[in-house]
Amino acid sequence: MYDYLLVGAGLFSATFAYEATKKGKKCLVIEKRNQLGGNAATEVLEGIHVHKYGAHIFHTNDRRIWDFVNQFSEFSSFVNSPIANFKGELYNLPFNMNTFNKLWGVTTPDEAYQKIEEQAKPYCVKPATNLEEQALALVGSDIYEKLIKGYTEKQWGRAAKDLPSFIIKRLPLRFTFDNNYFSDKYQGIPVDGYSSIVERMFAKSDIELSTDFFKNREFHKTRAKQIIFTGMIDEYYDYQFGALEYRSLRFETEVLEKTNYQGVAVMNFCDFETPFTRVIEHKHFLPMENKKTIVTKEYPTEWKKGIEPYYPINSEQNSKVYDQYKELSQNESNVIFGGRLGAYSYFDMWQVIKIALELAQTIS
Repeated sequence: MYDYLLVGAGLFSATFAYEATKKGKKCLVIEKRNQLGGNAATEVLEGIHVHKYGAHIFHTNDRRIWDFVNQFSEFSSFVNSPIANFKGELYNLPFNMNTFNKLWGVTTPDEAYQKIEEQAKPYCVKPATNLEEQALALVGSDIYEKLIKGYTEKQWGRAAKDLPSFIIKRLPLRFTFDNNYFSDKYQGIPVDGYSSIVERMFAKSDIELSTDFFKNREFHKTRAKQIIFTGMIDEYYDYQFGALEYRSLRFETEVLEKTNYQGVAVMNFCDFETPFTRVIEHKHFLPMENKKTIVTKEYPTEWKKGIEPYYPINSEQNSKVYDQYKELSQNESNVIFGGRLGAYSYFDMWQVIKIALELAQTIS
């Protein structure tokens, strides 16, 4: 009999298990994939650390969280400076003075501000009823048409006019020449990879890979006093209130016989016609001398039962359905839900770790 059964081997489970085992608790981790790390999993191919399920850049303003993850790996000083590609035109992200200069030829913050205000003003006369109206009211037509519309519609699989306005509550406009995508004080990439971090967190836990909780649910529920469940909360309850909606991703990864493919770790493709949303060139996360490079194209797809969910779709309808599942979960005496899927929330990695640490503090 274990104290805790952790379903899923991502950062939430790993953080909790590390703290629980320090307190003498026995933990068993079961994971349906054949590897640790959840969607942050990494692997080394051709000497290059590959982010298997999309780019993961660790960033936080919380010194406690930064110190916590640095126990398990040295972090590089990587700064995320993605590029937006619109039909071959390249722009800096986030929207900053480099972006505005490329769009309009402006050279001062005042000129850029006036241009945005001029373009956005016609769309501010009434409250926004959808994402398109909201974005136009925030940044105007040029930025919206080139850098937001196509990418957003590919990402969500819906017309921007059919998406709720609250998805874009704000759009960061930076009136400086700063290409650092994040404004957090601490940022980097673990030099040993995320999977190594998670493996070290689970060092004192028992692990069973390629083990699906739902294929033998009743047996697994008897193996521990308490379950930490990081899968889909609606699946746990057999979709009794209906399935929550998610977006999924398909990845195409290839090794190329060249030293440098695109010159940046992340390039977003913002036109609707390009079927993928971004291309990741992994060697730029941890620069190294290597005659080859590895790139991954990300294709957003509709989620359906049986494939991996990545992003919760936080519509009003989904929020109502989730609230029903959350109410059920609050009556559970020995099951705790965590992580993105368990909480149906798009958390950053630092937030996942923070919530897991707070949960672990309740262990007596």
